[in-house]
Amino acid sequence: MTARLAIFATACLVLSACQDQASGGQGGTRSEIRIVGSSTVFPFAKAVAEQFSINGSNPSPILESTGTGAGMNLFCSGVGADTPDIENASRRIKASELELCQSNGVNDVVEVQIGIDGIAVAQANEGPSYSLTPVQIYRAIAERPFGKENNARKWSDIDAALPDLPISVYGPPSTSGTRDALTELIMEVGCLTDPAIKVLKDSDKALFDAVCHEIRADGAYIDAGENDNLIVQKLKANPNSVGIFGFSFLEENLDSVRGIPVSGVGPTYDAIASGEYPGARPLYIYVKKQHVGVIPGLKDYLMEFLDGGKPEGYLVKVGLIASPDAVREKMIGVVSNMTPLAVGDLK
Repeated sequence: MTARLAIFATACLVLSACQDQASGGQGGTRSEIRIVGSSTVFPFAKAVAEQFSINGSNPSPILESTGTGAGMNLFCSGVGADTPDIENASRRIKASELELCQSNGVNDVVEVQIGIDGIAVAQANEGPSYSLTPVQIYRAIAERPFGKENNARKWSDIDAALPDLPISVYGPPSTSGTRDALTELIMEVGCLTDPAIKVLKDSDKALFDAVCHEIRADGAYIDAGENDNLIVQKLKANPNSVGIFGFSFLEENLDSVRGIPVSGVGPTYDAIASGEYPGARPLYIYVKKQHVGVIPGLKDYLMEFLDGGKPEGYLVKVGLIASPDAVREKMIGVVSNMTPLAVGDLK
């Protein structure tokens, strides 16, 4: 009997420690899920939160649109009730970010791909007609295209066939996952058209990143902040400008803006879902396994996200592009088992 009591007492202490870890050591825990991260994923997370808490079935989650990068810093700051449970991300977590999480005690991070999005290049409906390529976009907004000073002031400076208008591009800030995806999926593709840059990628990664990823700061590219709706408003007010934001915001505003073809392919649902559109990218949410079972409803919220992201789901109706069936089935397994991500998975 004494041995049983000792085992029971030890088990209670372990459980109490786990609860205290996720509750910030306060002897209690939040009842609401706290979510930070991507402005692109935010509208989808909001729709899921509304469905999750419909009829008062669950407390309404607390959402903050911080941008992917800033959200990662908050998410990885530690475990406890004063830290977020979920990070929305418009790009995959970096190995360095996962290492930061682990160094702060966030030992088990679960990655869930919730769908696909596209980096839409767009313009006002009443604006001049554009059709661009990755190399033209790169030359327009890079700080030092192909390692040289950027002297292009008009689109026609890049290509005589383009409009004879000043380069004016409204886009995401450096903290945004959309910005990361822009540099990797569009700018880097354009940059690598130079054979010398391909050699540089292997010989000097830091210089390669500077040449291919750094965006000019002389006013031709305007950082419009984390609110993608603001870019839509800027395009309506400045119809000669170009905007870069998530596909879902394009879908929501087709009455005032239209997609610009990139390499001859427009940003449409089918083109992004098939991968034909150059700016297609997966979207993710990340959850702390240590908070599951302590913060109520975390796993149910994740399952609701996957259910809403089905091809016939309500998230697709508001602009999310459904993941392939095989990916979605895999994610259901990941959530069911709460399978954590390893740093080696990201290299």
